[in-house]
Amino acid sequence: MATPRISKIFAAVNIGSFRVSAMIAGLSETGEMVVLGSGHRAAQGIKRGYVTDMQAATHSVRDAIERAEKMANIGIQKVWIGCSGAGLASTTARVEVDVGGRRIEQDDIEHLLVAGREVIQPDGRTVLHAQPAHYTLDGAHGVPNPKGLHAERLAVDIHVMLADGAPVRNIREAVENAHLEVEAVVGSPVAAGHACLTPEERELGVALVEFGAEVTTVSVYAAGMLLGMQVIQYGSGDITDAIASAFGIRRYQAERLKCMSGSAIASPADHREMIPVNAPGDPEGGPVARHADDKNRIPRAELISVITQQLGFFTEEVSRSLKSMGFVGQTGQQVVLTGGGAQLPGLADYAQSALGRPVRIGSPPTMLGLPPGHATPSSSTLVGLVLFAAADPVDIRAIGPAFAPTGSYKGMKLVSRLVRAVRDYF
Repeated sequence: MATPRISKIFAAVNIGSFRVSAMIAGLSETGEMVVLGSGHRAAQGIKRGYVTDMQAATHSVRDAIERAEKMANIGIQKVWIGCSGAGLASTTARVEVDVGGRRIEQDDIEHLLVAGREVIQPDGRTVLHAQPAHYTLDGAHGVPNPKGLHAERLAVDIHVMLADGAPVRNIREAVENAHLEVEAVVGSPVAAGHACLTPEERELGVALVEFGAEVTTVSVYAAGMLLGMQVIQYGSGDITDAIASAFGIRRYQAERLKCMSGSAIASPADHREMIPVNAPGDPEGGPVARHADDKNRIPRAELISVITQQLGFFTEEVSRSLKSMGFVGQTGQQVVLTGGGAQLPGLADYAQSALGRPVRIGSPPTMLGLPPGHATPSSSTLVGLVLFAAADPVDIRAIGPAFAPTGSYKGMKLVSRLVRAVRDYF
């Protein structure tokens, strides 16, 4: 099969607490996304989504992007950045204008979006993106594009993603020090939502829980837009730490036990199954685990007991976040779990029982050239970043000031102003 011709290239870097991942994808002439290269490496200098060591973080970014460039055989200058820390917060704003029953033109839409900039109240925080979610015509909600329609009043709901200024500047600087230009910093719930959620789910109402290594984001979608989000300072890495502490072993051993033998669901056979703590190639003279036999093996039942105890705390925090955002009753049904922590076997069943709602695991969509290692929940944000970039999102802050009522009109500008006024009122 011949490789489709690429018309535009996008690059993304997801800065996680466990690993830094990069992806280069191209948009073909037929509108299909094609993954050209990807790479990742262990994160350094990142703690719970915050940069704690600038030099180490920059090295991680540079290494990940170089691996992707090598696979794609192409050099990258600009990247979209995924962020899960930095004090992320989400809010919505609404602005409405009088149209007078006439046909809506592109000028009217841009007038509305320019007016929308005035209603954003960041309260001293940094605005990552401010996007029109959907339009409303005379009370008819969910209009994707009002151009060409008639209405008395036109309104737009704007989704605004906020973050703390200093942590975002640190993230930007870590990337720019790697000789890359930052196109935009995107909140991970927005990117993951692009990869994991269907338009129907976003319309009916869904909660997206991104279970990362050190940070979990809980976001709620309804009426086709992101309505709110909260960040929980807890991740799958905390389960690893609990295992290491419970058995007195090293963290890398605990991570291996969790990934290879862990589960969220216990079975009767777990008490009879003994799991070796050491693996071939481990250094000699390592610690002997607590409750281990003479071969340094532990009962699988005890491992799962530690995991489920931690998951109990995790689901309690998720449930508390959902309730605080009003995700209850008939509108609060479907929950989608994604992120690296969502790959724990049996987690969907456990969460469904604990939350009392249908739960599924969200993975990125199938894409040409997507490696099997990135077709997993752990790569949802990374894949979502390139999909978000390819969608060419509108940010109302980028709408030109041509429609602001400032300055004077002369020459052709005056003629244009008069023509638009005649069209508006007649």
